[in-house]
Amino acid sequence: MARRPAPPSSSPGSAAPRRAASTSRQPRGDATAAPRVDVREWASGIRLSAFSVIMLSLVVLGAWVLVPTLGTFIDQRQKIAALEQSVQVSEDEIAALTAERERWEDPAYITTQARERLYYVKPGEVVYLIDNDLDPSTLPREQEPVSDTLEEKPADWMPQLLRTLVSAGLSDTAAAPG
Repeated sequence: MARRPAPPSSSPGSAAPRRAASTSRQPRGDATAAPRVDVREWASGIRLSAFSVIMLSLVVLGAWVLVPTLGTFIDQRQKIAALEQSVQVSEDEIAALTAERERWEDPAYITTQARERLYYVKPGEVVYLIDNDLDPSTLPREQEPVSDTLEEKPADWMPQLLRTLVSAGLSDTAAAPG
């Protein structure tokens, strides 16, 4: 195994002239300034062997080959995730439709739907349809605020009931309470 030579600046014979030369370039008043580093001297200390060059080129080549492949892989994973979500939505829709089909197989559900949607009745039944024919302007918009005081109503409720029944039977249209 070959030994690496020491950098030229660490030899005792050459250190003194270089320091003298470097101190002559620095300003005289600045004693704390760091010594300057010669890049050429530092770069000459780096030695690359053939093995290092081959390994470095293999790393660069591998990165050059794998980066597009990695991008394709990520894109495909995103597409797979989107398709899996689409499949899940479809499975949920299938489950909902299956449940709906099972409900329609129940005769009670069919009867209920026919009565509600189509107003079908069994023979002998009487159906009363209530049409809301009140004028929207006569309906109260907001509820009155609730008072804190108790109001005493008359305890005789029978005359009030009779008045209500008579007024409801004689009127042509319903009137808003007021």
